[in-house]
Parts: sequence; structure tokens; C-alpha cells
Amino acid sequence: MLGHLRVLDLTGGSEQIGGQLLADLGADVILVEPPSGSATRRWAPFAGDRPGAERSLVFRSYNRNKRGIVLDITADAGRASLLKLAGSADILFESFAPGYLAGIGLGYEDLAAANPGIIVVSITPFGQTGPKAHWAASDLTVMASAVVSQMTGDEDRPPSRISVPQGFLHAGTEAAVGALIAYEGRMRDGLGQHVDVSAQTAAMMATQSFVLQHGWGDQEVQRAAGGLKLGPIRLRLVNPAKDGFVSVTFLFGSAIGPFSRRLMEIMCDQGFVDEATRDKDWLNYTGLLLSGTEPISELERCIECISAFTAAHTKAELFELALAKGLLIVPVTTTKDVLESPQLAAREYWRTAEDPETGALATVPGPIAKFSATPLAYRRRAPKLGEHTAEVLSEVTALTPAPERTPRAVGARPLDGLKVLDFMWVMAGPAATRYLADYGATVVRVESTIRIDTARTLQPFKDGKPGGERSALFAAMNAGKFGLTLNPRIPEGREVALKLLAWADVVTESYSPRAMRGFGFDYESLRKLKPDLIMVSSCLNGHTGPHASLAGFGTMGAQLAGFGEMAGWPDRPPAGPFGAYTDYVAPRFTAAALLAAVEHRRRTGEGQYIDMSQSEASLHYLGPAILDYSVNGRIMRRNGNESFEWAPHAVFPCTGEDRWIAIACETDAQWLALCGVLARPDWARGSEFATVAARLARRELLEAGISAWTASRSQEEAESALQAAAVPAHRLSRSIDALADPQLLYRGHFVTVHHPELGPVPLEGSRMRFSRTPARTERAGPTLGQDNEYVLRQILGLGDEQIGELVTSGALE
Repeated sequence: MLGHLRVLDLTGGSEQIGGQLLADLGADVILVEPPSGSATRRWAPFAGDRPGAERSLVFRSYNRNKRGIVLDITADAGRASLLKLAGSADILFESFAPGYLAGIGLGYEDLAAANPGIIVVSITPFGQTGPKAHWAASDLTVMASAVVSQMTGDEDRPPSRISVPQGFLHAGTEAAVGALIAYEGRMRDGLGQHVDVSAQTAAMMATQSFVLQHGWGDQEVQRAAGGLKLGPIRLRLVNPAKDGFVSVTFLFGSAIGPFSRRLMEIMCDQGFVDEATRDKDWLNYTGLLLSGTEPISELERCIECISAFTAAHTKAELFELALAKGLLIVPVTTTKDVLESPQLAAREYWRTAEDPETGALATVPGPIAKFSATPLAYRRRAPKLGEHTAEVLSEVTALTPAPERTPRAVGARPLDGLKVLDFMWVMAGPAATRYLADYGATVVRVESTIRIDTARTLQPFKDGKPGGERSALFAAMNAGKFGLTLNPRIPEGREVALKLLAWADVVTESYSPRAMRGFGFDYESLRKLKPDLIMVSSCLNGHTGPHASLAGFGTMGAQLAGFGEMAGWPDRPPAGPFGAYTDYVAPRFTAAALLAAVEHRRRTGEGQYIDMSQSEASLHYLGPAILDYSVNGRIMRRNGNESFEWAPHAVFPCTGEDRWIAIACETDAQWLALCGVLARPDWARGSEFATVAARLARRELLEAGISAWTASRSQEEAESALQAAAVPAHRLSRSIDALADPQLLYRGHFVTVHHPELGPVPLEGSRMRFSRTPARTERAGPTLGQDNEYVLRQILGLGDEQIGELVTSGALE
């Protein structure tokens, strides 16, 4: 799909996944490394546990399908070579400190002078400018700044992380989406631009909009191992089984409540609850708890009954029951379990990659999605250091001038004119189409009053009061979209849907596999009406395989993909990750896949069907863990906040209730600076902590010493002192902190929009900043039926009589 694109990748960390995503979609991606190689080449785990430039499983996980060259851009010859390469490149990714490239004559202005059409995507912890732009940072401190860390882990211990660092993976995939959006803009006016990606704001998607809770007046969510805690309500999502753990999504409301009712019916049949418990009002149970009609102690009793039920069965027994009876239960899987999954085997998901030294084959995560017209191919393993330098430099040609294009109107956005009919719901799907709306696409969102979107029933709520029009999550995920209520089950509703399908360039849906077929809206039927249609189906496990029928949410996808076993403490049950984690990972893969398909159709006129499994796509965020098992036979487990490479690398207490600071020293200079701040010169030289190896071996003693210093200081005091010495550190932010974060305020990350029923409310804006065609977030997600008139009249051209007939028939319910 993207075989005509040339991409230069100058990144050095986990954000290299962004270049790999474009490479998997067909682009010619050239990894540009310094003579010493990318940092990821020095990160564990290693093949055979032996360090080496070609042995890092982290490097192999994020650099597949790329060619690799070595350039010393600090030297004149290296800079000249890079400028020549940039002259014929479409996209350049970089992750240097803000201002570094400009300081050596390779900043955006320099590159644009050589190639006005180039798109430069800069990935940094906090963005290119602002009060924190030059803060020392690490993946651990980025996640702390993004509010994610505060919500993850056991409530009686420091917050913890996922064992495979996630912050810059969020940033890297965000960068890929940004690059493709900017490229669509270039195809309209011939001009490139600078895309500024902040890892902080990218990772903030993993808060499930709880970052907004303070601004919406709702109570703060608190971490609770394997679940979450909202005020007095504590929910458990991880439960014991005979042979491990399972995830049980036991929630309430019109969408999830029926699943909870079904679970209670089965538990009653097996003697684990009585009939009174079975027959509770599970649809309205949240309201009963908040009003005090139902005591919290009764919820706690029901949760204990669920744990007794799951503990009496094996993981396999419970999963088989879930598939047969339609329950929201999945096993908490290890990487071994994932690699042996019958669902992934049936979908022929896995691929192999060569060991660059031995040629041995290892199993690696497969394509991010199944494309009907342009299946993704793994063309090459990760490159050896400098493997393609001579080849690539011999190909350098002068820039081919961009074709003349008619300039667009001032204020035009990259995706103006793209028409999307959106049947997505909850979060994983709507978050993907939110990117399209932010950057100009006309997105018509279809839902029904008969079965409202689950997102409308989830916190945060305005002023803490539940209601279908009061959810911050729904308002955020669907910002900028037009809302149409429609019942496609009746002929009149189906006719309206077919008219919209004829109007749309892209159709997106995230129902269970049988739903669209039931409406007659499956791809094979729709392509007969519109041969160049692009259709994206996003669900938990994809649309084929023995587990395709499993309806579910990202809470389940996270466990099926293996994230659960890698969050928490080694001596405790799995503690996370927070919430519906794959719902925060999959959207960027979905958006990138869709944009690549749009570009393919622009060039060829060919539409296609994209089968997106949220679990499969999300496995790319666990690439090193998958390789650790397939290469080394080792199951990666939860390890608190430990790092393979660095110490200290942990979360430490500060004054105040449940207040913490993340500190990570990744260089000797940072370690010496920390010793200076702590007034511990005895630690710096010749002590038991003098080397990284010594600090790793004595983590507990080291962390106790640092805790003694942080525990007597406020977050602000500790953070200021450490950042003044260029030590990576950041408070573990809460919603109230994020909404007042000077960096986020500087970037205008939070925008206030008018909600038709609630008045002004804060939302997150785009997570990226475009230099020439910025995003606009001007309205909250629509209230039910808010845009019926606009869609029916302005888009479909219907008149009063036709609309009246639709109302009378019930088609607009």
C-alpha cells in the first residue's frame, strides 16, 4: 500500500515502532543509526542472554522490514548525506532533544529547504517547546506524567508498570498516524510540515478519559489491583482460577449489565449465589450503589461469590463456558499461552524472523490486520548495523519536484473531504475515527436509542451523576463527529443506512462478527453497491477463528494479549494494567491501517476490507516479551518497576496521601547528579552503588536510601530539585495535576467545548501538533440524535415529508 513512500527513521528508542508500522504497511523505511548503533541495540532481553549489537530482542521487535544505514550526522559528510537522502524522502522520524538537529543544520527548516514536501515527525517526552520541553525524562517518568502510573498497581504499594515499557510505544504509533495524516494533506497541496508528538499526551490515551475526571467534577479513580476503585465502589476484574487467574468483566449498565445477569444465572445454577442475588437489577446497579439503595457491602459480597465461582474451575473451563454462554470471562494469559493460542493459530497470525547472526527462525507478532486486497508481508528481518549503507547511499537521487496543486482554502485540514460512516462503539473503534474527525474528515456516527453505546454508561460522569449524556469518555471519543440515531433493523432505517453507505468513502464498525451480516451490511454485500468502498471491522479477536464470536471489551483483550501477567509485583497476583488496555493501543493501528487503505485507493481506485483484531494488533506492544519466549524460552512476568538495564528505576513516596515520584537514572551522569541532589557523595565513587551492575544487584537497599530522602519532601519539591540537576523524575500525576500541568496548558492539550446539555466541558484535543494544518476540536461527542436533521437534510438531501415518514416508522430510534 505504501510502497511508493520513502521514510527516514532517525529514532533510537521504543518509538522505532512507528517506522516499523509504516514499513509493515509497505513503505521503504531506512533506519539511520549512529556509528555506535541505536540505543535499543543495547537493551535487554538479548538472544541467549548475551549482549551484542545484533542480539537485542527489543531492537528486533521494532525494526522489522527496515533497511539500516550508519551515518555520523555530527560530521560534515554525514550531514551532507542525510540532506541528500531527505531530498527524496517523504517522511522523516526523529527523537532527538528539541533543538538538537537545528543546532547542527538538520532542523525542520533545513530539511524543508532541501525538500518542501518532506514531513518531519519529532517524538519527544513532552513536545518541542514549552516549560518541560527540555526536562530529563525516561519511559517511566513519561508514564508518571500521563496519569497512567497513578492508576496502575496495588493500592498498598507503589504504583507499578507493565514490564515491557509502554510510553514511547504509544508515542511511536501516534507518530505513524500523524505522518500518514500529514501525507494525505501533502497529496492535496504538495507541502510537507512538522508534526510534534509528545509521549506524555500520547500515553494519556491509556487513562480512558479519567484524566478529565477533575474537570468534569467526578470523584478520582484509585488504583486497585486487578480492578479499579471509585470512591466507595471497588471493582475486581482479575479473579483466581484453579490454575492461575481469569479476567471477569463484572460491570453494569444497559450494555454490560446483561452479561453480568447471565453470569449470575450460571452461578446460581451451580450453587454459588441464591436467586435473590441472581435477580438483582444489574442494568441499574451503579445507580443503586451511588444512591445508597444497595449497600457497598452487598457488592463486595457478590464479588467474593464470583471469586469463589472462578476458583472452582480451571482457566480453560471458564473460557469454554464464556464462549458457550456468552460471558465476559477470559484467561489471564502468559506469553506461552499467547503463542499457543488456538485462535491465533487458526487465523495464521504468527510470522517468523531470522536471527541476524545464526539464521535461526523465531516466532514474532504477525500483521496488524488482515487486508483483503493488499495483505501485509514481512519482507526482511531487522537490519544488522550498517547492513544497507552502501546500497542506500548509491540510490540517492535529486528530489522529484512535487506536482503543481491548487492551494486549499485557509484553515483547510488534511482529511477535508473524506467521508466516514462510523458504526464503532465504546472506545477502541471511536478513538480511531476521532483522529479522522480531528483532522477534517466528515464522520457520521450511527447509534440507536434501543441499545445505547456502552461508553455512555461509563465514568467519568459530569458532577459524578450517571446519565446517557453525562459521560466524559463518550464526549471525548466522539468529539467532532455528527450523531445520527438509526434503527437498521427495520426497512426504513436500513434504507437510510444504505444511502449513507453510498455516500461514504469509508465504513467502520466494531460490532460482533455476526451483527453487520445480520443487517445485510457485510463487506461482500456492500462492495456490490460501491466497489471502491473501504470497510474496517474492529473487534476483540477478529472476524474468523474459533474465538471470533466472543463479544468483549478491552479489559478482556488486555488479558488475552498477555498484558495482565506483566503488570504488578512478582509476589502478588496480576495487578493490571489499568482498565481496558487494548482499547488504548489498538486505535492507532486501526487509524494507520485505514489511512494506508485510503492512500492505496487514491493511487489505484481499489477499495478493500480490513479485519482488525484488537488483541492481535496490541501484541506488537509486547514484542520483546514474545521474542523472549520464542528465542529464550522464558516467560516474562510482572516485576514492579524494575528495569533490565538501569537502577535506580522506581517509584518513591512523597509527603501527602498516596503521593509518589518516579525516578530513573539511565546514564552515569544522571546517577552522579542524583547522588549530588541526595547529598550522598559516598554513593558516587567506590561504593557498593558505584556501577550499574552493583546498583542492579542491590536494588532494595538503593531504593530504601532514596525513599528516605523523597518521603520527607513534597512531590513538587523533589521533582524541582531532581530536574534542576537533569535527573529524570516526574511526580505521579493525578487528574487535578494534569489539568494544571504547565506543559499541557502550554500545548493547549485541554480544550473547552460546549456540550448541548452540560454546557462548557473540558476535553483532550489532538495528541499531536501540526505546524501547518492543525487539528480542531470544536464540539463534544453528539447527544443522541443531535445531528439527525443535518445528516438527513444536508448530507442525504431528504425533505420534510421523507423525514416525517422516518420519524413515524421508528427508523430514527
